[in-house]
Amino acid sequence: MGKKISIIGSGFSSLAASCYLAKAGYEVEVYEKNSTVGGRARQYKRDGFTFDMGPTWYWMPDVFEKFFSDFNKKPSDYYQLNKLTPAYQVYFDVLDSITIPGNLEEIYEVFEKEEKGSSKYLKRFLKSAEYNYNVSINDLVYKPGISPLELITPVTIGKITQFFSTIRKQVRKKIKSKKLIQILEFPVLFLGAKPSNTPAFYNFMNYADFSLGTWHPVEGMYKVIEGMVSLAVSLGVHFKTEVNVEEICVNPLGDANGLIVNGNFIDTDIVLSGADYHHTETLLPKEYRQYSEKYWEKKVFAPSSLLFYVGFNEKLKNVCHHTLFFDTDFDEHAKTIYDQPSWPKEPLFYASFPSITDGSFAPTNKEAATFLIPLAPGIEDTPALREKYFNIIIERLEKLTKQSLKDLVIFKESYCVNDFIEDYNSYKGNAYGLANILTQTAFLRPKIKSKKVKNLFFTGQLTVPGPGVPPSLISGKIASDLIIKNHQNEKTI
Repeated sequence: MGKKISIIGSGFSSLAASCYLAKAGYEVEVYEKNSTVGGRARQYKRDGFTFDMGPTWYWMPDVFEKFFSDFNKKPSDYYQLNKLTPAYQVYFDVLDSITIPGNLEEIYEVFEKEEKGSSKYLKRFLKSAEYNYNVSINDLVYKPGISPLELITPVTIGKITQFFSTIRKQVRKKIKSKKLIQILEFPVLFLGAKPSNTPAFYNFMNYADFSLGTWHPVEGMYKVIEGMVSLAVSLGVHFKTEVNVEEICVNPLGDANGLIVNGNFIDTDIVLSGADYHHTETLLPKEYRQYSEKYWEKKVFAPSSLLFYVGFNEKLKNVCHHTLFFDTDFDEHAKTIYDQPSWPKEPLFYASFPSITDGSFAPTNKEAATFLIPLAPGIEDTPALREKYFNIIIERLEKLTKQSLKDLVIFKESYCVNDFIEDYNSYKGNAYGLANILTQTAFLRPKIKSKKVKNLFFTGQLTVPGPGVPPSLISGKIASDLIIKNHQNEKTI
């Protein structure tokens, strides 16, 4: 048996890493503080309703396929995928919405109907986006973020201007329709930053949106977690839940050599943390922490969220599985997240109604709904504020979709800043990690390999490549590759 590796946390990145490391012959144990595995991708069940508590979008299916293929498996060995048609709906005013089909040719028609000539631009835009996607997914995002030279290739040199322009500038050069602009700027929100701060190179998210499509795992995103856990267990990974890692132990030589878990010392050879990076470093003596509090305070974090999980007594009208509500000013809402942290006066919000396409989410003739309002991390979070904003979005939903809903609410559960801190030790209660802006890209993100503690590594949304489920899978592979390489180098010394 190879060296023992202890992994803190059981989110997507930790699960991916556990599989690669077990396959390589390591003895792998995963420690999860909550009662179920999955990290932010846990599931909530109540009165016959089911809710994915975290991610609800399944984009970039090729990344999942690549992950499972590394183990001679495929996603269909573990869960069933359905392509959503329509992909999603975007509201701009009362019964005024644009529905994005699941077929690219139909998307061109939607654009042309909204703005004459826009489909020709969209085709050119997506051609560039596809090229950037292939460069990124097949090469750049799998780099470990050690050196700026990782980004300098014959391909990226030709694209250098795209790193210094923004998605917003790129989109608004040719498109005039405010509605189409918002639709094209929307995908980069998954990267945790404003379109005005996101490099134009990241237009590959539009390729992921329109060309690769939006998918749904039958019975929800948690089926992906269950599939990965099943794979991990088959490879020999051991999972322990409801265990709190209280300390990372460092010996006099500066090696991570154990964990204090629920008050007990656990011997280990290597520690990999998929938990919050800032929190993980607080588990170390101060002299072994790489990044100061001032460092974290200066970073641009992706949003936190106010979420509601709601059971409705009837099926809803005029909404899709994924529905976005862009009927208020995006820039004003963004200011309250990134510039002047505060609660937004007129928030944009997103709603998921998975029971529209998947009957497993709600009892017959009832609707399961998840609502999400992006918020600044670290702001005040009280029951009164949560209730206030639930009323705001329900009233808006009623108005925009022309239906009465308040009396149809069977129950609601909320989840916000305080819960992200309590459940995930999340820095300031952020939901998505560090924003992917130019100054926080690749080698400018916190490092996967600790610079101060030997045999201590990190993975997840606060390191490379960044926020989102597919990047988390990739982060797990990058971390495992570094660990394996580090171990091999030790053997040759």
